[in-house]
Amino acid sequence: MPEHIVILSGAGISAESGLATFRGQGGLWEQYSVYDLATPEAFQAHPDRVLRFYNERRDQVRAARPNAAHKALAALETGYRVSVVTQNVDDLHERAGSSHVLHLHGEILKARSSRDPTRVYALSGNIELGDLCDLGSQLRPDVVWFGEAVPRLQDAAVLMATADRVLVVGTSLEVYPAASLLDYVRPGIPVTVINPDASTTPSGAESISATACEALPGWVGALLEKVN
Repeated sequence: MPEHIVILSGAGISAESGLATFRGQGGLWEQYSVYDLATPEAFQAHPDRVLRFYNERRDQVRAARPNAAHKALAALETGYRVSVVTQNVDDLHERAGSSHVLHLHGEILKARSSRDPTRVYALSGNIELGDLCDLGSQLRPDVVWFGEAVPRLQDAAVLMATADRVLVVGTSLEVYPAASLLDYVRPGIPVTVINPDASTTPSGAESISATACEALPGWVGALLEKVN
């Protein structure tokens, strides 16, 4: 049975493909108010403004390309069982070739019903006012907003609990509840954190102070040498 490696990825890995992060220096939440654009209340009050914001983000995702870090993680599947748990709403992991990706915070290239969150639809274009689900309610981005539950958190916790090795990349581990997933890692399981700012590295974890594109190709290459 191949070793199971679970990756927890965040905005930093997609930033190297040109996608702006939401938090941190220069992030989108420095330019825009969370409360105006990323809450159910904002959507109810100004659905046109919220849809326009996410349509712009969606266009940027479609124009972006997977980078060396995304491709390295996909290559890891040639020697290991790999599960990617990502906080990112883009599809760059999938386009790079990763087969098992769990999106904690939803997927921007999908829409869902504003009445029934289980009704999710793939998007070929954007979402406009008047675009309705099968129930007749307005479509909204399939993105978890502030104040909403993270529906796949338990699925991610199960993956973490079955990991033989954990990699954290592109995330500051300051966003909850995603950061709490490390609490499910079994004692003694090796954890590696790749982040230029390693100030929040968990106790006992290996810390690599570098960007994802700088560190991941070599890190993955070393692991693949052990099995290929």
